[in-house]
Amino acid sequence: MADIKILNPDTLGTPLGQYSQLTRVKASEFVFIAGQLAANKAGDIVGVDDFDAQCAQVFGNIETALKSVGGGWGNVVQFTTYLVHSQDIPKFMTYRLREFPKMFATGAYPPNTLLMVDRLVQEPFLVEVQTVAAL
Repeated sequence: MADIKILNPDTLGTPLGQYSQLTRVKASEFVFIAGQLAANKAGDIVGVDDFDAQCAQVFGNIETALKSVGGGWGNVVQFTTYLVHSQDIPKFMTYRLREFPKMFATGAYPPNTLLMVDRLVQEPFLVEVQTVAAL
C-alpha cells in the first residue's frame, strides 16, 4: 500500500479551493489515468450543455478506473483539470465543495492544476480531468 501524505506547508499560501499544495508519496506502483470526459461506457456524451452532469460523469469514470486497478479516492495523488469556459470555474468549485468531502473523507484533497483550453476533443465536452494515483 502506498504511503501518501497530502500537505499544505506553512511556507506556501492557503489553497484557493478543494486541493492541497503538494503530495508526498512512497509507492510501489503509480497509475496514470488519461483525461476523463463526460462519456459513458458506450461512448455517448453525458450532460450536453450541463456542466454539473458532465462533472459527475467525469469523476464517475475516474472512480471506475481507480477501482479497476484495486484503488480508490484515497490513492489519488494529483489531478489536472481542463475547462473550456472560464465562466465554469465557479461551477467547478461548487461541484468540488459539494462532492469532494464525500470522496475524500479526511478532508485532504489532492493537488489540482486547473487549465483553460480552447476546446476538448469534441465540442460538447466542457471538462476533462487527468489523474495520477499511487498503489
